[in-house]
Amino acid sequence: MIVLIAPEQDIPNEIKILHQLFEAGLQYYHFRKPFKNYQEHVAFLNQIDTKYHNRIVVHYFHELINEFNLKGIHFQEQKRRDVLENGKGYFNNLNMIGKTMSSSFHEFQELENCEIEFDYYLLSPVFSSISKQGYAGRGFDVTNSSKKIIGMGGINTSTIKDTLKLGFKGIGVLGGVWNSENCLESFKNIKRCYEEQ
Repeated sequence: MIVLIAPEQDIPNEIKILHQLFEAGLQYYHFRKPFKNYQEHVAFLNQIDTKYHNRIVVHYFHELINEFNLKGIHFQEQKRRDVLENGKGYFNNLNMIGKTMSSSFHEFQELENCEIEFDYYLLSPVFSSISKQGYAGRGFDVTNSSKKIIGMGGINTSTIKDTLKLGFKGIGVLGGVWNSENCLESFKNIKRCYEEQ
Protein backbone atom coordinates (compact mmCIF):
# COMPACT_ATOMS: atom_id res chain seq x y z
CA MET A 1 0.00 0.00 0.00
CA ILE A 2 1.02 3.59 -0.63
CA VAL A 3 0.16 6.31 1.89
CA LEU A 4 0.47 9.92 0.77
CA ILE A 5 0.79 12.50 3.55
CA ALA A 6 -0.53 16.00 2.84
CA PRO A 7 1.91 18.92 2.78
CA GLU A 8 1.60 20.86 6.05
CA GLN A 9 1.24 24.16 4.23
CA ASP A 10 -1.15 24.46 1.29
CA ILE A 11 0.46 24.49 -2.12
CA PRO A 12 -0.88 26.10 -5.33
CA ASN A 13 -3.62 24.05 -7.03
CA GLU A 14 -3.48 21.47 -4.25
CA ILE A 15 -7.12 20.36 -4.57
CA LYS A 16 -6.81 20.01 -8.34
CA ILE A 17 -3.59 17.97 -7.93
CA LEU A 18 -5.25 15.85 -5.25
CA HIS A 19 -8.11 14.97 -7.61
CA GLN A 20 -5.54 13.97 -10.24
CA LEU A 21 -3.74 11.78 -7.68
CA PHE A 22 -7.00 10.06 -6.70
CA GLU A 23 -7.76 9.48 -10.40
CA ALA A 24 -4.25 7.99 -10.77
CA GLY A 25 -5.06 5.43 -8.07
CA LEU A 26 -4.22 7.02 -4.70
CA GLN A 27 -6.03 4.98 -2.02
CA TYR A 28 -4.64 6.40 1.24
CA TYR A 29 -4.47 10.18 1.57
CA HIS A 30 -3.46 11.32 5.05
CA PHE A 31 -5.05 14.72 5.60
CA ARG A 32 -2.52 16.34 7.93
CA LYS A 33 -2.85 20.11 8.16
CA PRO A 34 -1.68 21.15 11.65
CA PHE A 35 -2.19 24.87 11.04
CA LYS A 36 -5.83 24.61 9.93
CA ASN A 37 -8.63 25.00 12.44
CA TYR A 38 -11.82 22.93 12.43
CA GLN A 39 -13.70 25.19 9.98
CA GLU A 40 -10.72 25.21 7.60
CA HIS A 41 -10.62 21.39 7.72
CA VAL A 42 -14.31 21.30 6.78
CA ALA A 43 -13.80 23.84 3.99
CA PHE A 44 -10.86 21.81 2.60
CA LEU A 45 -12.82 18.55 2.65
CA ASN A 46 -15.80 20.23 0.99
CA GLN A 47 -13.59 21.07 -2.00
CA ILE A 48 -12.77 17.39 -2.56
CA ASP A 49 -15.18 15.33 -4.64
CA THR A 50 -17.23 13.21 -2.22
CA LYS A 51 -16.47 10.05 -4.22
CA TYR A 52 -12.88 10.30 -2.91
CA HIS A 53 -13.74 10.96 0.74
CA ASN A 54 -13.49 7.25 1.55
CA ARG A 55 -9.76 7.40 0.75
CA ILE A 56 -9.02 10.17 3.25
CA VAL A 57 -7.56 9.57 6.71
CA VAL A 58 -7.76 12.55 9.06
CA HIS A 59 -5.00 13.44 11.54
CA TYR A 60 -6.68 16.31 13.42
CA PHE A 61 -10.30 16.77 14.51
CA HIS A 62 -11.16 13.10 14.49
CA GLU A 63 -14.84 14.02 14.91
CA LEU A 64 -14.82 14.87 11.18
CA ILE A 65 -15.32 11.13 10.69
CA ASN A 66 -18.92 11.61 11.85
CA GLU A 67 -19.64 14.32 9.26
CA PHE A 68 -17.80 12.98 6.23
CA ASN A 69 -17.54 9.46 4.83
CA LEU A 70 -13.80 9.27 5.53
CA LYS A 71 -11.52 6.23 5.43
CA GLY A 72 -10.29 6.55 8.99
CA ILE A 73 -8.37 8.42 11.66
CA HIS A 74 -4.67 8.69 12.43
CA PHE A 75 -2.93 9.33 15.73
CA GLN A 76 0.23 11.40 15.76
CA GLU A 77 2.73 10.05 18.28
CA GLN A 78 1.94 12.52 21.07
CA LYS A 79 -1.81 12.28 20.62
CA ARG A 80 -1.61 8.49 20.84
CA ARG A 81 0.29 8.74 24.11
CA ASP A 82 -2.02 11.37 25.56
CA VAL A 83 -5.33 9.90 24.53
CA LEU A 84 -5.10 6.19 23.97
CA GLU A 85 -2.62 5.22 26.61
CA ASN A 86 -4.24 7.32 29.33
CA GLY A 87 -7.78 8.15 28.31
CA LYS A 88 -10.82 5.92 28.33
CA GLY A 89 -13.87 6.58 26.23
CA TYR A 90 -12.12 8.50 23.44
CA PHE A 91 -14.16 6.66 20.81
CA ASN A 92 -17.54 7.00 22.52
CA ASN A 93 -18.61 9.84 20.22
CA LEU A 94 -16.83 8.65 17.07
CA ASN A 95 -18.54 6.50 14.47
CA MET A 96 -15.66 4.12 13.80
CA ILE A 97 -17.61 1.24 12.19
CA GLY A 98 -15.70 0.11 9.10
CA LYS A 99 -13.05 2.82 9.55
CA THR A 100 -9.28 2.45 9.78
CA MET A 101 -7.13 3.51 12.69
CA SER A 102 -3.39 4.13 12.33
CA SER A 103 -0.58 5.79 14.24
CA SER A 104 2.93 7.24 13.80
CA PHE A 105 6.03 5.88 15.48
CA HIS A 106 9.69 6.88 15.43
CA GLU A 107 11.04 3.95 17.45
CA PHE A 108 10.59 0.37 16.28
CA GLN A 109 10.64 -1.04 19.80
CA GLU A 110 7.87 1.30 20.92
CA LEU A 111 5.82 0.21 17.91
CA GLU A 112 6.37 -3.48 18.70
CA ASN A 113 5.47 -2.94 22.36
CA CYS A 114 2.30 -0.98 21.54
CA GLU A 115 -0.69 -2.96 22.79
CA ILE A 116 -3.21 -0.90 20.85
CA GLU A 117 -4.12 -2.68 17.65
CA PHE A 118 -3.91 -0.37 14.67
CA ASP A 119 -4.79 -1.30 11.10
CA TYR A 120 -1.33 -0.09 10.08
CA TYR A 121 1.62 1.71 11.63
CA LEU A 122 3.77 4.46 10.12
CA LEU A 123 7.44 4.16 11.10
CA SER A 124 9.97 6.85 10.20
CA PRO A 125 12.53 7.83 9.15
CA VAL A 126 13.67 4.75 7.25
CA PHE A 127 15.93 6.88 5.04
CA SER A 128 16.95 10.52 5.36
CA SER A 129 13.85 12.63 4.97
CA ILE A 130 13.14 14.58 1.79
CA SER A 131 10.73 17.02 3.46
CA LYS A 132 12.43 17.50 6.85
CA GLN A 133 16.01 18.68 6.77
CA GLY A 134 18.43 17.00 9.15
CA TYR A 135 16.09 14.06 9.71
CA ALA A 136 18.58 11.20 9.26
CA GLY A 137 17.44 7.76 8.18
CA ARG A 138 17.50 4.88 10.66
CA GLY A 139 17.23 1.92 8.26
CA PHE A 140 14.76 0.06 10.50
CA ASP A 141 14.56 -3.67 9.77
CA VAL A 142 11.01 -4.82 10.51
CA THR A 143 11.23 -8.22 8.80
CA ASN A 144 10.33 -10.15 11.95
CA SER A 145 7.32 -8.05 12.92
CA SER A 146 3.82 -9.43 12.41
CA LYS A 147 2.38 -5.89 12.30
CA LYS A 148 1.48 -4.02 9.12
CA ILE A 149 4.23 -1.41 9.14
CA ILE A 150 4.50 1.31 6.51
CA GLY A 151 7.96 2.79 5.98
CA MET A 152 8.33 6.56 5.74
CA GLY A 153 11.19 9.01 5.36
CA GLY A 154 13.23 9.45 2.20
CA ILE A 155 10.90 7.30 0.11
CA ASN A 156 11.28 7.77 -3.63
CA THR A 157 11.74 5.53 -6.68
CA SER A 158 15.34 4.75 -5.75
CA THR A 159 14.57 3.66 -2.16
CA ILE A 160 11.33 1.68 -2.60
CA LYS A 161 13.03 -1.66 -3.25
CA ASP A 162 15.27 -1.31 -0.17
CA THR A 163 12.26 -0.30 1.96
CA LEU A 164 10.37 -3.46 1.04
CA LYS A 165 13.48 -5.59 1.58
CA LEU A 166 13.52 -4.29 5.17
CA GLY A 167 10.14 -5.94 5.70
CA PHE A 168 7.79 -2.99 5.31
CA LYS A 169 4.28 -3.78 4.05
CA GLY A 170 3.96 -0.46 2.25
CA ILE A 171 5.42 3.00 1.79
CA GLY A 172 4.54 6.45 3.04
CA VAL A 173 5.38 9.41 0.85
CA LEU A 174 5.42 13.15 1.42
CA GLY A 175 8.38 15.07 -0.01
CA GLY A 176 8.85 12.51 -2.80
CA VAL A 177 5.59 13.78 -4.30
CA TRP A 178 4.92 17.29 -3.00
CA ASN A 179 8.51 18.60 -3.31
CA SER A 180 8.80 17.56 -6.95
CA GLU A 181 8.30 19.63 -10.09
CA ASN A 182 5.31 17.53 -11.14
CA CYS A 183 3.43 15.92 -8.23
CA LEU A 184 1.24 13.73 -10.46
CA GLU A 185 4.13 12.31 -12.49
CA SER A 186 6.16 11.70 -9.33
CA PHE A 187 3.26 9.80 -7.77
CA LYS A 188 2.74 7.74 -10.92
CA ASN A 189 6.45 6.85 -11.03
CA ILE A 190 6.47 5.88 -7.35
CA LYS A 191 3.30 3.80 -7.80
CA ARG A 192 4.68 2.03 -10.87
CA CYS A 193 7.99 1.34 -9.15
CA TYR A 194 6.18 0.04 -6.04
CA GLU A 195 3.94 -2.28 -8.06
CA GLU A 196 6.94 -3.72 -9.92
CA GLN A 197 8.56 -4.98 -6.68
